[in-house]
Amino acid sequence: MSQAAPTPTPDAHPSPKTRVPKTVWDLVFTLVIPILILSPNILGSGISIAEQVFGGGTAGNVRAYLLAALIPVGYVLWDLTVNRNVSPVALIGGAGALFSGALAFWYVDGFWYAIKDSARSYLTGLLFLISAATSVPLFRVFLDASSIGESPEHRAATQQAMRDPGVHRGLVLGTVVFAVVDLIGGVVNSVVNYGRVTAKFGTDDFNAQVAAVNALMRIPGLVISLVGVAGALWLVNRAVQARYGAGASLFEPGKLLERMRERGEPVA
Repeated sequence: MSQAAPTPTPDAHPSPKTRVPKTVWDLVFTLVIPILILSPNILGSGISIAEQVFGGGTAGNVRAYLLAALIPVGYVLWDLTVNRNVSPVALIGGAGALFSGALAFWYVDGFWYAIKDSARSYLTGLLFLISAATSVPLFRVFLDASSIGESPEHRAATQQAMRDPGVHRGLVLGTVVFAVVDLIGGVVNSVVNYGRVTAKFGTDDFNAQVAAVNALMRIPGLVISLVGVAGALWLVNRAVQARYGAGASLFEPGKLLERMRERGEPVA
């Protein structure tokens, strides 16, 4: 029997709602849910999405594999749509998600699956390397997106700094480092997949091995990416400080603006 909720007194204060961090949602939709879908025995319960939902066999395993691959794509696109984020970084992420989703329909195993699973890293690395030879290296696009929320004066300072020839060289080197590390991460991921995903596509074992490698490589893959970002940022920061003096940083536009004014440089 249900009971009526007590009427709050005038001085009662509703407890603030605790929002789940976006990082948690990212982890749930890009790792946890896909692993559960691929598992032939979810948490030892005897339940299998391929068997109970899709009828089992090769067809059931393929459908479960596609669902596990497309849920992260749908989540990324939903996030872009809901947040209406049209920054270059978000658009690059959305394009990468679509690329991964399209590759899900390439039914391969063995060597070619190992290549396919790292294809996004290979493509990203190549695009960054190509952009390093242009006037707008892609790492600059990332840094530019991070300054969107700054005041007009601070944003003008960071934009002016990034146009400086010395800082531009730092951005080019940072882009190359990021690209090379991303390519290395792709190779590492391919090697691990080639060694561990050995079953035939469309089998229970294949899906289980894919789920295991996804879980295994999440943290190492993240660490490798962070190494690339850290190396690129160090090169860019070194170039900024060489040009504007100690303490100058693209991530501290107030100090950067101060150093520019100390040098008598007008900020347009």
